[in-house]
Amino acid sequence: MLKPTDTVKVSITVRNGTDTVQRVKTVRISGTALALTFFTYDTTVPFDVPPRSVETRTFPLDPNDLGSQATGLLPVTVEVVDVQRETIASVSTTGDVKGSLWSVYGAFGLGVLVLTALSWAGALLALARRRLPANRWQRAMRFLPAGIGTGLVAVISLSVLRLVAPSPAAEIPFIVGAAAVAFVLGYVTPHPGERPSSSVDADTVRIPR
Repeated sequence: MLKPTDTVKVSITVRNGTDTVQRVKTVRISGTALALTFFTYDTTVPFDVPPRSVETRTFPLDPNDLGSQATGLLPVTVEVVDVQRETIASVSTTGDVKGSLWSVYGAFGLGVLVLTALSWAGALLALARRRLPANRWQRAMRFLPAGIGTGLVAVISLSVLRLVAPSPAAEIPFIVGAAAVAFVLGYVTPHPGERPSSSVDADTVRIPR
């Protein structure tokens, strides 16, 4: 659990299975979701790991600005970086970030929600006004962005509510499933056709005398 108001003690253990000394310079902790990085902390912790040995180091982490960067369950990666700034080793876990809904991650989710609502409103309004394309595939593509947005909103909402952390195993079913449903809905919408005429064609009507 990561709280912006608390200093966290981080303990790492590095196992060197090679025949050369591994010189560690930095430990990097980052949080990502939907292939986007929302926070990163680099802490200088210089130490050497001799060949065929194990070293453990503990250091404090002060995430005082974390509340403005993310909130909810997020995949967290801990990387050990050497003096050439190359990653020696890394491990992934799930972090519970006690941030604000108005953080970068929260604002990103709200932005996706607004865009998704606008996409649905535009597609349904075009359907009501009979302005969708006559071609079924084009009508399906008209609904597709709204479906993708719905899947993204579901993934972010589950993360912020601390139910499911974003991951390919969780993201793909939601996004692909919602996109498929929206695509099918667009495909089966009725043909826009012609508006029925309310006027009477005088040339085709005979009034008996």
